[in-house]
Amino acid sequence: FSHGAMASRSLSSSSWTSKQNKSFERALAVFDKDTPDRWKNVAAMVGGKTAEEVKCHYDLLMNDVKSIESGQWPPLSYKAASSAVNNSSKAKGSFLTDDDHRYRELMN
Repeated sequence: FSHGAMASRSLSSSSWTSKQNKSFERALAVFDKDTPDRWKNVAAMVGGKTAEEVKCHYDLLMNDVKSIESGQWPPLSYKAASSAVNNSSKAKGSFLTDDDHRYRELMN
């Protein structure tokens, strides 16, 4: 995890509201990697972001997922991860949320 990655992450992610992030997640589920003009469509669904901004946000997210999966980051410790692990419908020992699993599927 480099200082450059931290700097670009803070520049890109600091201005995203929780509503925009939720819209971003929904848009990724609607517009898969084979969708023409994917990032333009995602940006339109998010609102207030350009195609370049949503693509950058996606790239940073994918880098985070790869870092977590490779063990470069410790398991998540916030409430969403805890509730995902404690939920009996989840596999024991899984630290990924449903959104994390969706993003992994999109990467393949």
